[in-house]
Amino acid sequence: MIKRILIVGGANGIGLSIAQELAKREKTERIYVVDKAPLQEEYAHPKIESFQFDLTCEDYSFFDRFTNINALMITAGFGKLALFKDVPEYYIVSSFNVNTIPVLRLIKRFYGYLEGKEDFYCGVMDSIAGWMSSPFFAIYGATKAALKIFIESVNVELQKDGSSNLILNVSPGTIKGSAFYGKENDLNVMHDLTCEIIKHLEAKDDLFIPRYEEVFKEVLQRYHDDFRKEGIHSYEYKLASKER
Repeated sequence: MIKRILIVGGANGIGLSIAQELAKREKTERIYVVDKAPLQEEYAHPKIESFQFDLTCEDYSFFDRFTNINALMITAGFGKLALFKDVPEYYIVSSFNVNTIPVLRLIKRFYGYLEGKEDFYCGVMDSIAGWMSSPFFAIYGATKAALKIFIESVNVELQKDGSSNLILNVSPGTIKGSAFYGKENDLNVMHDLTCEIIKHLEAKDDLFIPRYEEVFKEVLQRYHDDFRKEGIHSYEYKLASKER
């Protein structure tokens, strides 16, 4: 059971929702929220301690203070719908410097917990965009595809090393109620998804694709059958969505 968790990217979106949900639990002892943005006062809680940190920083010794956690959830990330030709070069660099590289660095820093004999619950917010071609989301999808392969590879290493701890890959599509797209956080809307993520995290599952049976099982099969055709379908779907 999660007792002391570090949530990187926990001031907004699903990370914030996870923090608030765990704070309701009697057995939760401490929740450390780390984000570039400050935690808004309305979300303050006696069990939550918030810190501000820019994940693009070169020095990660900041994280050395979190020595008593038994869970790590990484939810930081950003993306926007845009054609590759329309994004500046700095956006490419900043996308990988926030969405991808910090995950690898944090997993490396806390790897001792993962390979240890004690229960350690670890999860990463990936995206379904990392599982298939995603026009208008080419850079974001690339940052998430890298995480998919990284998580799968490290999980095999952990299993072969005899560890019972695994990294959970959470790969949703659009998350309603999240501030990801510049809207306000709505914890009520995210509640059900949040509880599902926590359930899979504590079960030490290695993969959770929300709405898999209803939506993404068929989408992934279409992509497997003809990735070119499905890519064109994705392009036209996103184009139509932008024009609404």
